[in-house]
Amino acid sequence: MGNLQARSRIMTAFLNPTQSECVMSLVSVLLPAQAAGSAELDGLAGWVVDVMEAIGAPGAGLLVALENLFPPLPSEVILPLAGFTASQGNFSLAGAIFWTTLGSVIGAIALYWIGVALGRRRLRVIVDKMPLVDLDDLDRTEDWFNRHGKATVFFGRMIPIFRSLISIPAGIERMSFLLFVALTAAGSLIWNSVFVVAGYFLGENWHIAEQYAGVFSRIVVIAVLVFLIWWVVRRVRRNKRKPAA
Repeated sequence: MGNLQARSRIMTAFLNPTQSECVMSLVSVLLPAQAAGSAELDGLAGWVVDVMEAIGAPGAGLLVALENLFPPLPSEVILPLAGFTASQGNFSLAGAIFWTTLGSVIGAIALYWIGVALGRRRLRVIVDKMPLVDLDDLDRTEDWFNRHGKATVFFGRMIPIFRSLISIPAGIERMSFLLFVALTAAGSLIWNSVFVVAGYFLGENWHIAEQYAGVFSRIVVIAVLVFLIWWVVRRVRRNKRKPAA
């Protein structure tokens, strides 16, 4: 920031008053932008970059794996920052993509085995005790997953919220482990590459990619909430009509 001010003073020494005023106006705009860019790396973003700089590309993979298990660590922040850190020369772009994808797969595998441990029998016991939900609902969901499970796992890796959760039903339904890993790796590779490459080329403006991902995430959350409200209202009305039938 100080270098920019010093260079502007040197430059204005060789310009006429009007040109000098234009240069200083430009500097007054750029200085807050630089300060904001520095502030972007405070808090969570600063911690993420610190981890990657300390461990390297495997640090990016570790963070993405943890994001699968602890959603408060958003991949929409981690992935662009992995690209940004790679652009600073800490590791290669290919390394960032490889390790973040490996982290996605490892995190998904952990959730898959949680689903396996839960199993269909325990799930049916839990669902049977839940209000508003019938075992018939579970049966229909299982039938749907058996028909569309492959596409669900693959495309689910590119949808916020579902990206992590989709691994659990895959485990419950005992989807072929190798098939699950292959679909997860393919979907994660596409999703991760988009954001890592964006962060790499955006550099200090990495947050632009995070902002677009944030909009997408909010749309998904709103859509899910609207669907849940519609489903609950519909189910309550149906249950009220049952005694009269």
